[in-house]
Amino acid sequence: MKVAIIGGTGFVGTHLCDRLIQEGHRPRLLVRPGSESKVARPADCDIVRGDVTDRAALEQCLEGSDAVIYLIGILREFPARGITFDGLQRAGVEDTIAVAQSKGVERFILMSANGVKPDGTAYQRSKFQAEAALKASGLRWTIFRPSVIFGDPQGRMEFCSQLKKDIIDSPIPAPLFFAGLLPMDAGAFQLAPVHIRDVAAAFTLALTETRTESQTYSLCGPQRLSWKAILTTIAAASGKTKRMLPAPAILIRATAGLLDRYPWFPISRDQIQMLMEGNVCDENDSFARLGLTPTAFGVDQLGYLNR
Repeated sequence: MKVAIIGGTGFVGTHLCDRLIQEGHRPRLLVRPGSESKVARPADCDIVRGDVTDRAALEQCLEGSDAVIYLIGILREFPARGITFDGLQRAGVEDTIAVAQSKGVERFILMSANGVKPDGTAYQRSKFQAEAALKASGLRWTIFRPSVIFGDPQGRMEFCSQLKKDIIDSPIPAPLFFAGLLPMDAGAFQLAPVHIRDVAAAFTLALTETRTESQTYSLCGPQRLSWKAILTTIAAASGKTKRMLPAPAILIRATAGLLDRYPWFPISRDQIQMLMEGNVCDENDSFARLGLTPTAFGVDQLGYLNR
């Protein structure tokens, strides 16, 4: 199949392209001018230069494609630089849907995020609105909602390498966020890290399995792990021990409210809020429905942190 990928040069996109090529598909990537070096296997891909705001480039990318996969997602927005959740995670999806409809590309697979909701953070709202637009489009859609994704970043940044850089390698004690005034539950909120290999396998399978159409899959790893346990595992995989201290989320959010407009500040107020909400699947059966077995999170899977 010829598969148009919007957002194919990032962490998820690079792994997905590898999987698609292994399965005999031909990715067609929309690549911003100047980012051509980020294409890992250019000889095995078709490259269209442009970005998601460029209607002509979108049309060229989707022309003759059998399916489109939309992967663009950001963790923080910087409106002064034109980088917003609404623009990239809602409007970009809607524009791609419109081009798919005009070009007769009926199959559309969207990467959303676990925990999206209409009344959440700006990140969560934009993802939810994109899902709603796709469901109303009349296209043959599948939506994937991954939890936090880990795995070899291949020169990019992913969940564990980001935490290693910002927290484990820092001389400052690791923050165990807690709600309220007393640190009774510091660092106890849970995440369900999912391996990038399993995410790529799910997307690839959906291209050829009609049973995945009109379905939404929340993709979580097989374990529910506390924030503290995840930091401990990352530290161990990095060959380190790490001191940890309770950190009141309300004060960290207030500080982020003043400083998260600057890229050098490591976390935004919305990221703290979403962390504290946790990120696990209420019904963790999506991989079973897909016939896949998810990878456990542990030191043995994090060898790339020492490279």
